[in-house]
Order: sequence, then C-alpha cells, then structure tokens
Amino acid sequence: MIYLIIAILFLGVELLYFRIADRYNIIDHPNERSSHNDITIRGGGVIFLFAALIVAIMHPDYWLPVSGILIIGAISFMDDRLTLSSRIRLLFHLIAVTIMFFYLHIFHVEPFYVCLLLYIMVIGVINMYNFMDGINGITGLYSLVILGGLQYVNLRQVAFVQTDMIWLPILACIIFLYFNFRKKAKCFAGDVGSVTIAFWIIMLLVQLILLTHNWAYILFLVVYGIDSVLTITHRLLLKQNIFKAHRLHFYQILANERKMPHLWVALGYALLQGLIILLIISYQQVTTFAWFIIIIIPLVAVYILMKMVVTKRKAD
Repeated sequence: MIYLIIAILFLGVELLYFRIADRYNIIDHPNERSSHNDITIRGGGVIFLFAALIVAIMHPDYWLPVSGILIIGAISFMDDRLTLSSRIRLLFHLIAVTIMFFYLHIFHVEPFYVCLLLYIMVIGVINMYNFMDGINGITGLYSLVILGGLQYVNLRQVAFVQTDMIWLPILACIIFLYFNFRKKAKCFAGDVGSVTIAFWIIMLLVQLILLTHNWAYILFLVVYGIDSVLTITHRLLLKQNIFKAHRLHFYQILANERKMPHLWVALGYALLQGLIILLIISYQQVTTFAWFIIIIIPLVAVYILMKMVVTKRKAD
C-alpha cells in the first residue's frame, strides 16, 4: 500500500513539474546531438530527486548517500536550466562522489591510488550514462532493468542495501517512463535525470562489489559501456574532438540514420542488458574473468560488425 501511495505522489510531482516547466520555459531545443525534432519539456528526471527525499524521510540513516544524490542532482538541474561551466559541474560531481566514498568507507579500505582510479571511473561512468540519454525511453528502461537485477540480488542472493534504496528509484523510473516512453515524449530526463540515476545505480553497484568482491557485477552496465568506449575510439580514429556534440553512438545511428523507431532501439538496449544481468545472477559459479571473456569479446565483435554494416549502407 505504501508503494502505491508513493507512486501516486511521484505522479503528482511530475505533473506539478510540467506546469512549472511550462511557466518558466524549461524546455529542450533540438541541436546537432539531438535525436528528436520537437521542443519538449526538459528535466522530468527531477522525480529521482524526490525519490531520494522520500528515502531520507523513510530511512534517516541513509542521509549521507541521499545527500550525495541531492547534490549531484541539484547541480545537474541547474545545468539544465543555466548551462554551467564544466569546472563547476566537475567540482560538485567530485563532492558528491566523495560523499559516496565516505558512505561506502572506501577511504578506509582502499589505498590512495585505488581511490583515485575509482574517482575517474565513477565520474566517467556518470558522464557515459548522461551521453547515452539521447532517445525516448532509453534511460528509463535501461535503469529499470539494472535496478531490477540489483533488487533480485539484494532479495535472493546477498542483502547489501535497504530494499527501499532500490524500490523507490524503480517506482520513479516507472512513473517517468509513463511520460517518456512514447513516440512523442511528454518530457525528457535532462541531466538531472540521467546524472542522478547514474550516480544512484553506480553507488549501489560499488556497494555490492565491495561486499562480494565480485567485479562481474560491473557488467550490469556493459551495454552502455561498450557503446560509449567504442564510440570514443571511433571518434578518435576520425580525429574528431570527443568533447563536442555528435551523433555517432550506435543507438543514434540506428534512430537517426536508419530511422528505426526510438522505442524499439531503447527496448533493444534494455533487453540485451537484461539478458546479460540474468546470465550473471543465474550462474554465480562462473568466475569474473570468464564472464569478461564470455560477454565483452562477443559484444565488441558484434558491435563493430553491426556498426560497419549500418554505416556502409548509409554511405551507399
């Protein structure tokens, strides 16, 4: 019953935000990176900030991780509204990630160089998640699949976090998808959505990995990871500035150049990641190294082959 009430609250928050966004012109204008042509409300991902507040109310002991979520979400919302400099964004990302590391006791258990590598990795993955948010439904569906996998692990295999730390972002994803998983979306997540849910998911994954010492769980993000890393590699080979807007992600090529329906592309990414998560949680006896060989090498090969085929057809 409590989750039904929370879902209704989330729905009300989203509808209220739409009215505020309309009044203050918080909208997304299509640009060279965009995969849409219509002006749409931006920042529908504020629902994840509200979800974090509910967690703090229900479970005050989680005030520290919630603080990190709220800090990175707030600066991302300001960036949606004002377009902040990269230095300001990076500063607040560092603050939020530092709070995450305090919550996870990383500074007490890991040497300095490992902490430094984790800073780079976490901030890199947050930005990867943000860059992958380019078509209707992709962020919401992909996040829902990962959170579902994490909750299964949490309930059935190893309890690593209070269940509401996963149930509430799951509910937020469902309500957000009601407005976003459409041919003509009512709203986009904005940086406040993609960055906030990325931070939340990474925090859960790192907590699970630290407890189990099983790095195979990082593969819960492997589909996004392969698209991001290989796209950067592709752009470097083309001698492009990787910090400028582009449309070379595979999902962008499928949606923009091959004119595949956005919802089908988003669903494909989510289903593929879901299948990988299902394999990992079903076969716990497989070693981490084996999983990396079994999953990453075939995915990289298929990705490169499919991208070559699609781009060749475009050239023809």
